[in-house]
Formats: sequence, structure tokens, C-alpha cells
Amino acid sequence: MNNHYQRKATEAAQKALFYEVSLSPKPGLVDRLTNGAHQDMDFYTFIDSIISLTPFFSDYFAAGFTHQGSLDTLFDQLRSIGQLAESAMFAATKNINTHKGANFSLAILLGATGKYLQTHTLPLQPKDTTAIFQLSSDLTVDLIQKDFQHIGEKSSLTHGERLFIEKGITGIRGEAAKGYPVLSSLLLPFLRKNRHLSKEELLLRALVLLMSEVEDGNILHRGGFEAWQTVKKETKLLHESQFTKDELLIRLHSYDLELTARNLSPGGTADLLALGIYFAILEELF
Repeated sequence: MNNHYQRKATEAAQKALFYEVSLSPKPGLVDRLTNGAHQDMDFYTFIDSIISLTPFFSDYFAAGFTHQGSLDTLFDQLRSIGQLAESAMFAATKNINTHKGANFSLAILLGATGKYLQTHTLPLQPKDTTAIFQLSSDLTVDLIQKDFQHIGEKSSLTHGERLFIEKGITGIRGEAAKGYPVLSSLLLPFLRKNRHLSKEELLLRALVLLMSEVEDGNILHRGGFEAWQTVKKETKLLHESQFTKDELLIRLHSYDLELTARNLSPGGTADLLALGIYFAILEELF
């Protein structure tokens, strides 16, 4: 097995999560400066979580890189590893959900990256990233049907299951099954085009762009449909404003206070930003 590729992919996933939580100021989210709309977690909770998950990032990649059977069996293997990773995360965070969604997606994307790199090389080119998204879609195409087919018989539902029943929102499962179109069509083109900016400015502007477009299950759960639509409109104006970096930082500081007061946190958007950072690192955009 190519240990160099395994190490590179594992480091990219770990760095992506560290970059995302370190990015500041993030409206409603945990960062270096505030806990946002979260009373049960802080910056250090995220550090503990990331460290607990990192060994499993290596396992996800290895599963894909060594896999020779059907994609169905690879998905089952990735999900089994993912359940172990989730248990390790909850043990490290004292049962606080820091990275459940990100862990699911990184299992799929690292597995698909490993599978793809059986016959290709790093660094990734945009066409390679597109091919990995297609592999991710192939891995998860039947996931929504499988996971939600007996949902009506369950006595208690997760946030994602409740959103599916009430609004038909498929969340991160749907994003994976479609091959992460938000990443391929929105986030990564933005990161590639604006790679000349400093890392922090680039990623803050990328976060605002995502918030203006993304269906965020965390905001929907906390505030409902109208709150989500309001955040989209507000961040659309913020994205389209021609603020300098300093002006943007001032506006994001105040917007963090606003979203915190409304108890809103775009956690789904933060996960997507981290996934985009993962590919940006493997494409050597930074």
C-alpha cells in the first residue's frame, strides 16, 4: 500500500477540520474567539474530537485503497469503521456531537479517494476531484432509500430523520448521493478562483458564500424554515458587498453576536467548508 498517499490524505482531512474550527470569526459557530450559539462545546472540545477521529481517517483511506470488491461492500466497510470513529468521538467529547456529519462525509470521501488513488496520483487536479465525487455518489446512491425505508416504524427519530419526514430534506445523505454538488459546483470553483487571497480571508468569504446558498439542517432544526431563509438573505447581501478584509471581519463579529442571540448555528455549512478544504489541500490550492 502507498503509505505516502495514506499519510497525505489523512493529514488533509485532519487539517481541514482544524482549519475550519480555527477560522474566526464565524457567525453562530465555535471558533477561536467565541462558542457561538453553543453552550455545550468550545474550541478545545473540537480539538479533542479531531484528535480522536484522526486514526480512523487513515482507516477510511486504507479501506478504499485496498478494496477490490463491489462498492456496496466498500460502503459497508466504511460505515462499520465510521461507527467506531463516532464512538471514539463521543468518548473524547463526553457525548457532545462535534463532528458526526463531517465524520460521515469524510468516511465516504476518504474511502473514495483511496479507491481512486489505486490508479491515479497526487496532487489532485480538478478532474480527479470530480471523479472522486462521482465515486462518492456511486457509493451512496441507495443510501437514502436504505436508511429511511422503515422510518415510519421508529419510536424516536434523529434530527435528520425528522427533517426528512417534515420537509423532505435529505441532508448530508442526499448531498453524498448526488456527488456533493455544493462542493463541485460552488465551493471548489470559488476556492480555485480566489486562491490568491490569504487563507483566513479566502475561507471566511467561502463560508459566507456557502451560508447564502446551502440547505443547512442545523439552522432548520434550531430555527425552522423562515430562520434559514433569513440567514440566506442576510449572507447573500454580505457576500455581494464589496467589503475589504477588515470591514468583513467587523461585520462577521457583529453577525456572530446576532446569530448567537437567535440561537442559530450553521453547522451543516461548516462541515461542507471543511470538506472543501480537504480537497483544496489535496489540489495544493493553499
